[in-house]
Amino acid sequence: MQKYADYITRIEIDSLWSGKKHIVWELSPKVNILSGINGVGKSTILNKVVRGLSAGGEFPSHMLKGVHIDVEPSDAKWIRYDVIRSLDSSLKQALADGEGFLRQALPAYGGNGNGYSLLDIHVYNLQRKYLDYQVNIGNRMIAQLQQGNAEAAQQLSLKKTRFQDIVDDLFADTGKKIVRTENEIRFAQIGEILTPYQLSSGEKQMLAILLTVLVEDEQPYVLFMDEPEVSLHIEWQKRLIDLCLELNPNVQIILTTHSPAVIMNGWVDSVTEVTDITIPTP
Repeated sequence: MQKYADYITRIEIDSLWSGKKHIVWELSPKVNILSGINGVGKSTILNKVVRGLSAGGEFPSHMLKGVHIDVEPSDAKWIRYDVIRSLDSSLKQALADGEGFLRQALPAYGGNGNGYSLLDIHVYNLQRKYLDYQVNIGNRMIAQLQQGNAEAAQQLSLKKTRFQDIVDDLFADTGKKIVRTENEIRFAQIGEILTPYQLSSGEKQMLAILLTVLVEDEQPYVLFMDEPEVSLHIEWQKRLIDLCLELNPNVQIILTTHSPAVIMNGWVDSVTEVTDITIPTP
């Protein structure tokens, strides 16, 4: 039996909106985009699945009542997954998650919390994962070098370099570049060094998405994104899916969106309307 699933093949929800709707959604291994008018249940569908996976990705024992997922391979019992939400997040939960951030990062704002946001917490937590990612890559490079595999060691560093190149390209209009001599993410702009917490909301949102995918380290992952285009420039929305797949070709994307721009780069066939997967209950 394989412990971790490669991707989700089907989501079924017995009773959405107090038993008035039955959801059956057949999924692609790569890109799945859920669309529909406000209030039709896009975010509710994603949230019901994610809440069931919140115990570290184990299922089906942790799934909410009435929520079922099928995976490939079918006998796997765990899923690696990440979640990107819009800015409309739970403040209470975010503050609870960000206690460490409040103690360590807020002094950069003069200790009074000016400029503090939910995205800052998210980026702070990703910084920690980014450091772990670099340590893991470094250890694997050392192992390859010890075996005389210099080319293989160099290949291991390419994804991080590509991530840095992508961010530099996206931020080029404002002159920001990642400082590549530091382990934590910092930006140089016209002779000044900036922390990620000094970026605009859109820049933080894009950085958070790309960091999330990078630190997955090319493992099979399910990436749930609930309206990830919030705050993103339209040109960034167009590139969003392609950039995620470039940084992790083994990721399965399951997202909700209101933006036509997200599907403009050839992803129209990956769109599913909520009404198309809804079966009215008797």
